[in-house]
Amino acid sequence: MAFTRVNRIVLHNQVLGQEDGPVLVFINSLGSDFRIWQEVVPAFTDRFRVVLYDKRGHGLSDAPPAPYSIDNHTDDLLALLDHLKVDRAAFVGLSVGGMIGQRIAVRAPERVQALTLCCTAAKIGTPELWAERITAVEDGGIEPIADNVLQRWFTPLFRETRKDEVAGWRNMLVRTPDHGYAGTCAAIRDADLRPDAGRIRAPTLCVAGDQDGSTPAEVVKGTAELIPGARFALIDGAGHIPCVEKPAVLSKLISQHLQEAGLV
Repeated sequence: MAFTRVNRIVLHNQVLGQEDGPVLVFINSLGSDFRIWQEVVPAFTDRFRVVLYDKRGHGLSDAPPAPYSIDNHTDDLLALLDHLKVDRAAFVGLSVGGMIGQRIAVRAPERVQALTLCCTAAKIGTPELWAERITAVEDGGIEPIADNVLQRWFTPLFRETRKDEVAGWRNMLVRTPDHGYAGTCAAIRDADLRPDAGRIRAPTLCVAGDQDGSTPAEVVKGTAELIPGARFALIDGAGHIPCVEKPAVLSKLISQHLQEAGLV
């Protein structure tokens, strides 16, 4: 576990696995920190140098004043990779993390060996939706919206049969700084990556959960259709956070994609 200052903020990060292996970077969703990958990462540490981090406004990283942009988040990750002396990597991004991954693939294509876009899109939601979410959080914090968020994150079966785990993930969500959460909502609100999606050249896999209430499968598939050569995969019985709900299935999809990209 490390704390690294980049772009005048401190980012919480961790590097695991093989020091000389190919690099695999995981990028988290809105309202989460890198603990969401805890059941996925062990599938890769025997072959890869795995980089985890909390984006600005989340986890143990600094939460500078809002709003943020996708380019702010992209700048932070590129600066962290520079600090870690990582020139090229494969990226796995969930939700807004997938938007950051898409942006890196356009801005710095030479650094992206493969891209897994999980439960994300080139455009997520509407400005009105995000304006409403930002106002709600600014007025009342995350607590009042948390249960609605969890309904989109996890399937009814998961919420019913694994209540203690859901309570823990709820704690993670509500303990996110309000302005960090709202600041990243603004980043999603303002980001429309569709015009540049056709410029992505890295081998790309787009993964959806069949019960995702935030980025439905047809939205994820629509983004796959914008990216040259991208493949689409659907995980049955998963909501918006398949790395928690279906980690073995997601790990297998990522591993197969990395093999096809020549990284294993």
